Amino acid sequence: MLFSVYGPNALYQWLGLFMVLGALIGLNEFARRSKTGGIVMFFGVCGVMTVYCLAVEIGAAMGAEWALNNPTHTDMNSWFHYAKVYAATAGCIGFMMLKYGWGKIGRSHWFKAFPFIIVAINILIAVVSDFESAFRAFGTTWVSTEGVTLYGGWHNVFNGIAGLINIFCMTGWFGIYISKKRQDMLWPDMTWVFIIAYDLWNFCYTYNNLPTHSWYCGVALLFAPTIAGLWWNKGGWIQNRAFTLSIWCMFCQMVPMFANDSVFAADSVNNPNVNLVVSIVALVANVAALAYILYRAKKLGVNPYKQEVFVGTKDFREAMERRASTEYLLETEPKSATPAEIAEMVAYNSLPAEGTPGFVYVAEENVTRQG
Repeated sequence: MLFSVYGPNALYQWLGLFMVLGALIGLNEFARRSKTGGIVMFFGVCGVMTVYCLAVEIGAAMGAEWALNNPTHTDMNSWFHYAKVYAATAGCIGFMMLKYGWGKIGRSHWFKAFPFIIVAINILIAVVSDFESAFRAFGTTWVSTEGVTLYGGWHNVFNGIAGLINIFCMTGWFGIYISKKRQDMLWPDMTWVFIIAYDLWNFCYTYNNLPTHSWYCGVALLFAPTIAGLWWNKGGWIQNRAFTLSIWCMFCQMVPMFANDSVFAADSVNNPNVNLVVSIVALVANVAALAYILYRAKKLGVNPYKQEVFVGTKDFREAMERRASTEYLLETEPKSATPAEIAEMVAYNSLPAEGTPGFVYVAEENVTRQG
């Protein structure tokens, strides 16, 4: 078994899993369906969390007993947790800039590459953490600043490599669209191929490095965006992932006791042999995903990063069918939008649902062309 979810607290542990899953799905819907919801979650709640964490850390630095014994200071003080919460929240805000057309940056053609950049940064944060464990204690254990015993070894190396490969499994960087009612930022070329490879890699990361949290952030937190992305929010998986990740990280920074010290707490078995098997599965899955992407890119004769490689597939078509109408986008486009920005939006939105292999749009030249 991967987790210690048996014994007197088993019922609470499983209940906690479904509570977290349901809460993340619900809060993701609240944040994505309106501009107000997104602002409340990623500006308001994040601001409250920041003030709270600063107060705790300043108090701890001054030697205040209440702060020194505060779980946020004792259990959530690593560089990884702070890097992750702010990187995830930055992604949420950037995605909102794209879907609502906030400012000149939010409407810029080059900013469509932001989702790739911020996801790559989030992956690299985890990759560095994996390699840190391998470097600190290869073949043995080390105790983190949060008091968690971690194993270092080949499982960290293999999964770190899987994470690096996963970055190159993100295709069609500029193929970003807006859904009906501007509820979602869509990335149609991010299909099940990437989602499965990412989920396996990320589960392995949490399993290797967050044994006290992996039951929630490696299971519930991965299922929440995937369920939404494969069921009712086709093409919006990466937005779901960013929103739920940010929400979970903010919760953990302020209420770490839930996953660490309550009846809901559940640890992984934290066995290096099990870790190794999981990491090999993640590595093989990402190698297979990249190989399939390169195969499709060669078949279509396209650059998999500048152009989309899953045009014509079921997932791609269903995501493209969720685009807002051109008329609606023109009506809701900010008055400050330039003719080039409007022309680029219209050109992308006029593509057929099945896509156009090799499509490229150059806003500065105000032309569309193939190849």
